[in-house]
Amino acid sequence: MYTIEMAYARMRELQEMANRSRAHQKSAAAERAEKKHAAKR
Repeated sequence: MYTIEMAYARMRELQEMANRSRAHQKSAAAERAEKKHAAKR
C-alpha cells in the first residue's frame, strides 16, 4: 500500500536532489566564470 507518508518522503527526496543539483550548477558556473576572469589577466 502506498501511503501519504511514503509519498511525502519521496517528495522530500526529490526536493533535496533538486536543491543539490541547483547548488552544484551554481558553484560550477561560478568556477567557470572565475577561470574565464583569471585567464584575462
